[in-house]
Amino acid sequence: MLSNETISQITERGVSDIISKSEFVKLLNSGKTLRLKMGFDPSRPDIHLGHVVGLRKLRQLQELGHQVILIVGDWTAQIGDPSGRSTTRQMLSHEEVIANAESYMRQFFKVIDRDQTQVMWQSEWFGEFTLADVIRLTGKFTVAQFLERDDFSKRFQEHRPIAITELLYPLLQAYDSVAIKSDVEFGGTDQMFNLLVGRELQGMLGYNRQQCFMMPILVGTDGTQKMSKSLDNYIGVEEPPEDMFGKLMSLPDAQIIPYLEYLTDTPQEQIEQLKEDLPNNSINPMDIKKSLAHHITANFHNIDLANDAKDHFERVVQGRGLPQDIPEYPLLKSTQQIHLLLKDAGIVSSNGEAKRLINQNAVEIIPSSGSSYSVDSDTNEVTLNPGDVIKVGKRRFIRLT
Repeated sequence: MLSNETISQITERGVSDIISKSEFVKLLNSGKTLRLKMGFDPSRPDIHLGHVVGLRKLRQLQELGHQVILIVGDWTAQIGDPSGRSTTRQMLSHEEVIANAESYMRQFFKVIDRDQTQVMWQSEWFGEFTLADVIRLTGKFTVAQFLERDDFSKRFQEHRPIAITELLYPLLQAYDSVAIKSDVEFGGTDQMFNLLVGRELQGMLGYNRQQCFMMPILVGTDGTQKMSKSLDNYIGVEEPPEDMFGKLMSLPDAQIIPYLEYLTDTPQEQIEQLKEDLPNNSINPMDIKKSLAHHITANFHNIDLANDAKDHFERVVQGRGLPQDIPEYPLLKSTQQIHLLLKDAGIVSSNGEAKRLINQNAVEIIPSSGSSYSVDSDTNEVTLNPGDVIKVGKRRFIRLT
């Protein structure tokens, strides 16, 4: 029997909901090695801290002796999960999925224990599926049931297209649970419908119903929306230490507590104390964020690189100094339109991004002699000299030679 403290740590901290919690606790205390299902669609090649919330819970259960079954959605990724989508996703090729999966798995094992993880590919069972199998599977549910989903319902009412493949997505994910005999499936709160379809399908086919473990949605660096690469508010697990530390320091103060709860092992009593101290200004939020940023950066890199990242932040961002190693770019002519220079130097991805940053007063010229100044227009040409430094945002620099 697990202690009440251990059960509370597993079922409450960093958890939104468990269906069914009482059944899950019975399973935990049964002595059975649980099969913990985590599926992922490698539709993008990287994972971020939003994914880490669920992975940490898996690692916690691995340490109690349970087995993670990591399913690579090499079939469903070609469809794209419609959860929360207002439009149909573009389908990926099988080759794109395989390439992305390699990157995903390398990053997943930064958190979960490889030795207690079995990696399976959907094609292991769907590769043998016939049309008759598909018809039998789709006959288990109705279109009306699927249109109860908020995202499908909204699109249907607004006469926006819903591809048949998107309706198949929850069924394919559900069948994964049948194929691996999942005891518990993990996902974000936006995955509730898909997880429940898996639980229902297992029951229909005579299997024990899986428990559905739903993790909270981690808010991104903008402080308002779900962390997402498409919203550019994410912190990738393989980001350079200085970028990771800097992005964590940019979090709004309101996100300090959720990040501590979901992404660290900070004792709960300390977190409860911080919940009291932060609102009444008895503690400096900057100090807590530095500790948080250092902890997470060290977890994904190492303590020395985390120390260097902290020093860089204090010197460059807080002290408005310059980094020690600044990339160099040859100055071909002294008078240039700055947005074109930024694009050519590779410090921004497009002219549009450069113009947007300039309009936000986020581009600064630091001359080799004289006072620095912000570029306030992308139409005027700027006079530059070798040795000048261009600062873009808080963390990007280039030195002209």
